[in-house]
Amino acid sequence: MTTSFGPRQRAVLALLGALGLSLAAAVSPASAAGGTPTTPTQLFNGNRNCSTDADRPTYLWAGNNLVVEGIPGTTDTTDNSPVSVRYQVWPVADPSHTETVTHDRAIPGFESRSLLPDDMLADGQTYAWRAQTVAGDAASDWSVPCYVTIDDTRPASTPTVTSPNYPPDRWNQGGDPVRFTLSANGDDDVTGFQYSWTQPVPVIVLADIGDHGIPQPRDLYADSAHFVRADAPGGSATLDLVPPYSGGGTLSVRSLDRAFNPSETTSYRFLVSPTPPTITPADPSPEFGDTTTFTLRPDAALQSKSPVVSYSVHTFGGPDGDKTFDVAAAADGTATTELVIDGITGEHLDVTSKSANGWLSDPASWDIDYDTTPTVASDVYPENGSGGGVGVPGAFAFTPKVQGIVSYTYSFNAGPEVTVAAGADGTANIDWTPDSDGSYDLQVYATTRTGIQLVTYDYSFTVD
Repeated sequence: MTTSFGPRQRAVLALLGALGLSLAAAVSPASAAGGTPTTPTQLFNGNRNCSTDADRPTYLWAGNNLVVEGIPGTTDTTDNSPVSVRYQVWPVADPSHTETVTHDRAIPGFESRSLLPDDMLADGQTYAWRAQTVAGDAASDWSVPCYVTIDDTRPASTPTVTSPNYPPDRWNQGGDPVRFTLSANGDDDVTGFQYSWTQPVPVIVLADIGDHGIPQPRDLYADSAHFVRADAPGGSATLDLVPPYSGGGTLSVRSLDRAFNPSETTSYRFLVSPTPPTITPADPSPEFGDTTTFTLRPDAALQSKSPVVSYSVHTFGGPDGDKTFDVAAAADGTATTELVIDGITGEHLDVTSKSANGWLSDPASWDIDYDTTPTVASDVYPENGSGGGVGVPGAFAFTPKVQGIVSYTYSFNAGPEVTVAAGADGTANIDWTPDSDGSYDLQVYATTRTGIQLVTYDYSFTVD
């Protein structure tokens, strides 16, 4: 097979041949202890893939130096003795200007990182670099050259963001995906856009680091939830997006060049008219412990845009903490769900609907408050009053306000807690005799048959 090279490539190859001959005269090709050095593999620059095509270099930001790396090795894969890695770099426009950096004591089989000299990396210039493993007096062949173009300049202008169906600064009917047009305004440096529903826009991560320190570059534009290519350098892109939350929204956008340098951020804010579902309980005033069926119905305008397929129900204040669960909707968008009303101070629901196209509605709310503290009474020691005396016994009656009470737990003046069983009617009585006069605070809470501890009642009185 015959390969043709252009004039620039032939000049570079000729120089590399001369460099290789001069290096061969200086370094013995004899095998080093532990095996013969092998040419470094897994070449990366700036945590991005090495480009071996001089006409398609990798564009990189080098404001904090440019990191190059490769995995050195020897033919003896059982020997992990340290080796060195040489990196040579030169401007493609002036191959005679070559500089070398060395990473000493590199570990075979692991990425070896070095910084190219930042004083020779000029913005807008293209460079080539290559790597070589050195062990003792022996050196491997050089790797193929990698080509990079330095781009330390951010896009000059911010992008323009428009929407034909959700204009800014006015109320819009929700339900349809928001169509956005992102424009680079003719800035040829721009090749794509990053967008986000959060502010500030997240930091761009170009690669993850895998085993043996090998970078795993990300294809940012494969992440269609945050990145989109322009249709041409300096061009535009069109998006159809569903906001990830209800109500209005703000989309933040910035332009990206080939090195993924970002522009300043543009924000597009739009307003969406409320579209909450309705919540209807079968019993409008359920009590603690009741089981009630709730009917959920979609907003009519929202249903007409795209059918509601499910509801997200969030309950607050239950004995096991807050809970969220989904309920599937029927073809007409309605749904029913049964709930046990067991919040110790009341029950609160937030419900949002989800349409077939992914649109999330505003939340609808329903709540009810009630009192689950016990009633406490004493003839000898009346609440907020005085009576009895030291050594004078007094009876205290505990009466529930809710059903299903099996016990009461009480303490006087934050002393040891005592639990007494409730009778079949949910009541209980205790006798108590004070050993000193003064103010007292009786704290009492009831426990249900399902183990729920209800709200504590404070009963204050004075012993004469």
